[in-house]
Amino acid sequence: MSQIRHIVFDIGKVLIHYDPEIPYRRLIPDDVARRRFLDNVCTGEWNVEQDRGRKWEDAEALLIAKHPHEEENIRAFRRHWHEMVPHAYDDSVVLLENLIDAGHDVTMLTNFAADTFLEARKRFPFLDKPRGVTVSGEVGLIKPDRAIYDTHVESFGLEPQATLFIDDSEKNVEGAEAAGWHAVHFSGAEKLRADLGSYGFAV
Repeated sequence: MSQIRHIVFDIGKVLIHYDPEIPYRRLIPDDVARRRFLDNVCTGEWNVEQDRGRKWEDAEALLIAKHPHEEENIRAFRRHWHEMVPHAYDDSVVLLENLIDAGHDVTMLTNFAADTFLEARKRFPFLDKPRGVTVSGEVGLIKPDRAIYDTHVESFGLEPQATLFIDDSEKNVEGAEAAGWHAVHFSGAEKLRADLGSYGFAV
C-alpha cells in the first residue's frame, strides 16, 4: 500500500500542450524577428505575472508604453491565446482518469491566468474530473513559492508527506519538495507511469 494518499497534477505541459510560438509563427513569420519579440517583449517573465493575477489590460499597457511599435503583436498574445493550447496530452489524461476511476484523491495545482483557465476548462472537460484545482491567478500566488503549496494543502485538506506532485518544471518540483511533498519531474506519460508505479500506483 502506497504511503501516498493525494496526487496533485500540474496542467500546462503535463496535461495540455502550451506553446506561445504557435500563433506568432503566422503573425511574425521571420524566425529571428519572432524570437526577438518573444525573448524581449512578450517574455515568459512578463506572462508569469498574469499567472500571478495581473490583469491583461495592465500587462498590455506596460509593454505598449515600452514598445509602442509592437502594439498589435502585444495585444495578439491574449487574443490568440487559444491557439497556444492546441491539444491535450491524451496519454497523460488517461493516467489522470485511471487514478480517479480507481478511487484515488486527485487535485491540480497550476500556474495559470484566471481568465484563460476558464477558457481551458470549457475546452478540456477532463479538467473538471479531479476533486478541485488551485489556480495561481485566482489566489495571487505562484509556483515555486512555498505559499501556493501551503494554500493547496489547506484548501484540500492534504497531508504534505502523503502528497505526490507532478510538474514539468524542475523548480516547481523542488518547490513542492521544500514544502514537504513528494514530487516527480514530468517529461512524458511513460516516465510518469513508471514514477507512479514506483509509488505503488498501477495505471
